[in-house]
Amino acid sequence: MNTASGLNIPQTLEEVCDPQRVALLVYDMQVGILSQIANPDKVTGQVLKVLTAARDACVRVFFSRHLSLPKELMGVFQLRTAMAWQRVNSPEEVNPWFLRDSPGFQIVPELTPLPTEGVFDKLAMSAFEGTWLDLALRDCGINAFIIVGVATEIGIEPTVRHGTDLGYIPVFVTDACGAGKEEAATRSVESLKFTGDAILTDTETILRQFPKTKTK
Repeated sequence: MNTASGLNIPQTLEEVCDPQRVALLVYDMQVGILSQIANPDKVTGQVLKVLTAARDACVRVFFSRHLSLPKELMGVFQLRTAMAWQRVNSPEEVNPWFLRDSPGFQIVPELTPLPTEGVFDKLAMSAFEGTWLDLALRDCGINAFIIVGVATEIGIEPTVRHGTDLGYIPVFVTDACGAGKEEAATRSVESLKFTGDAILTDTETILRQFPKTKTK
C-alpha cells in the first residue's frame, strides 16, 4: 500500500476491501423498484451473493430504501420527478409509488436485513443526501463502500459520485447492479470508468476479497 504524509493510500481492490474499513451498501432493492426492471431475479441473486459474503466476513451492511411522501407533503422536486417517472402531465395525476407502508416500498424478502444491519430511507437519488449514512460510516472509521442494487443509471451513479466527493472510495459491483434502461446504464458505467474515482469490479472478484471470519 502506498503512503504519503503518514496516510495509507489503498489502490488495489484487496487493499480497499479491509472488513474494518469498508461497508456494503445495498441500494433500493425494493419490491416496487425491482418490478420495473427486466431481470429482477438475476440481480437479486447477484446481490445476495455479495451480501452473504459480506455478512460472513463481518463487513458492516447498510440498506437504502427510496421513499415517497404523501402528495400533501410533496414539494416541487418530488412532484416534478414523479411526473417525469410516471409520464404524466399534471401533479394531480401523480401516484406516490413508495409510501412507507405500501408493498412496493419493502425490501425483497430474499435480502431481509438482519437486526445488526442499518436501514435508512431517502428522498433523493444519492444515498448520502439527507440521510445519516455519512455520519454512520465515518463514526465506524470506514473510508470505502461497496455498492450493489438498483438502478445503475438513476441512483447508483449519483451515490458513487457523491461518495467520492465526500472522500470515500466507492467499489461498484457492476453485475450486481440492475438497470431500468440498459443503454443509460452503459453510459453511466463508461462515465465512471473515465473519471477513475471508483473501483469497478464484478461479483466473483468481490467474493474473493472477503475472508470467512464469521462464527457459525
